[in-house]
Amino acid sequence: MDTDNLKVSFFPPLHQQRRVWVLDTLRRERITEIVDIGCGQGELLTALCQPAPWLGPQSHLKTRINAQDASDDGLISLFDNVLLNDSETPDLHPVHIAGLDISARALQSAAEITAPSANSFYTRWEPLELNLWHGSLDSINTVFEGTECIVATEVIEHLTDDLVAQFAPVLLGIYHPRILLMTTPSYTFNARFSPPGRSDPVGHADPTGRTDRVFRNSDHKFEWTTEEFARWCAAVSKEWGYTVEVGSVGVALEEDPWDRDKQLGGASQVAAFRRKDDSNSKRKRERRVRMMYDGVARKEPHRLVVSYQFAAHPQAGHPSGLEEITSAVLHTFEVWGESVLRVEDLWFSKDIDLLCGGWIELLIEVAEKDTRLRLQRVPGQAKGNWTVELIGGVQRRQDIWSTSRRPQHEEIEEVNMSEDGESEELDTEMSVSLYDEGIIQWGNETSQGEPTHDWVWGNGTGWATETSVWN
Repeated sequence: MDTDNLKVSFFPPLHQQRRVWVLDTLRRERITEIVDIGCGQGELLTALCQPAPWLGPQSHLKTRINAQDASDDGLISLFDNVLLNDSETPDLHPVHIAGLDISARALQSAAEITAPSANSFYTRWEPLELNLWHGSLDSINTVFEGTECIVATEVIEHLTDDLVAQFAPVLLGIYHPRILLMTTPSYTFNARFSPPGRSDPVGHADPTGRTDRVFRNSDHKFEWTTEEFARWCAAVSKEWGYTVEVGSVGVALEEDPWDRDKQLGGASQVAAFRRKDDSNSKRKRERRVRMMYDGVARKEPHRLVVSYQFAAHPQAGHPSGLEEITSAVLHTFEVWGESVLRVEDLWFSKDIDLLCGGWIELLIEVAEKDTRLRLQRVPGQAKGNWTVELIGGVQRRQDIWSTSRRPQHEEIEEVNMSEDGESEELDTEMSVSLYDEGIIQWGNETSQGEPTHDWVWGNGTGWATETSVWN
């Protein structure tokens, strides 16, 4: 084989694969509070700011429906039988999000792309608070203490030795989140970029001079092998009372000519730390925190630079009756001229999400209870992909052209034979007639009544306010 660098590419791009791993873990763990350490320009924060398409399947939401409504519409049965037993991976429903970075310029970019005005086209069913902080890892922010989840993606390799020494004590000790998610480049994977035995690999020499390793980025102070990363994770998890799962993401699309892919693993190493809350672990963690707290370097305190408050839509949690929702569903079938629609298509059609108050389970209840509809649950698929069938199909109106009007083919014939001026007039008359009969619709539909998908998650506004505290 020649000694040229090997082609290594990723799909989706590597940074997106890391983000997918983070988001999937947050969903499985049903995380509602996240602190993004080293948030940079806010790519992850932007994803977290996007609201879920409907309210989450949480049992406490039952209390938001008054007893009269529950009695009239059978909502207690709905939440007992549909919502509470929902086993699919939930959407994210964050309540508090925070980002920390040492770069003021990066934070300004993050503030711009996470602003309520940048997310106003979403219908937001739940309130959200987002705060951006400027400061260093080794300055303690008491707001972060006891947070549910901390994320640190591609951060630790940029830190100097003194900050690396504070990474676990601050994050796992002082802040002690329920879960810490972190990623870092795999030095082991770097061999994938060159043929075996190449003496001059392309990259950036170790800036510390401690090793002869070549790194992927000039700002990396180190890159761990898979063994080194696993040892570090095991040591700090034991020290601070956590369990840890280590893995990797990012396998090259191209097949390695030397069949090293299984041996080298993914390009980014990942670790999920989960706090142990037994009494012994708690006491040990608290004792170590007391011992080291006063010794932590106290640089300038973190400075809050932006605070955003995203308010929920006024109709969130305030559904209409099932009869009104049913009427809207039947009307949607008529307007679209379809006899089978996905649950998600119905949800995003005009006003159904608002009539349901953000609870898609109400739409499912309608599809299950009304004898004119048939719900088809698809095993293994999210409920948005289930289908609803209108029994008997759409009943086409027989009087689209009234008896006082000539048949459509005759009118078209006359249009073809008329002069230009008369032709324009008849065309206009036909268009108005078709619109009146519901064949041409405006808004989120095409002229044939087929749904478009230009909207994103509903038809309301973001209902958000923002407070800037930039100095």
